[in-house]
Amino acid sequence: MAEVVDIYTDGACKGNPGPGGWGALLCWGGHERELFGGEPATTNNRMELTAVIRGLAALKRSTRAVVHTDSQYVHKGITEWLPAWKARGWKTAERKPVKNADLWRELDALVGQHAVEWRWVRGHAGHPGNERADALANRGVPSR
Repeated sequence: MAEVVDIYTDGACKGNPGPGGWGALLCWGGHERELFGGEPATTNNRMELTAVIRGLAALKRSTRAVVHTDSQYVHKGITEWLPAWKARGWKTAERKPVKNADLWRELDALVGQHAVEWRWVRGHAGHPGNERADALANRGVPSR
């Protein structure tokens, strides 16, 4: 598990809810792979999560990965909130169901297959990997 894959992710939504897209850029050993897609009716948070899920799901074997996200929701969710949600049976501190629990469960399972480091980056601040992920996410937004 020596090689590290950098995964840059982003989500986009035209309206929230509305048509949305997700993008992931995987970079390793001088190689790159672009992934993107979308849904006709979704939310920005669902697209942010989907980008990370699709990026990790593209890894063919157990890998060291660094996930770069500009989403505080994704970053805090995976690094801070997830253990408590699981301990409370997928309920928030207010005892309400966790939003997007289906995607959080899927992400949790994928993270268990890899050694993942999480990095938050400021969106739209000129970070090349984040800018490319943003462009991919916007490509994924279904046209009406």
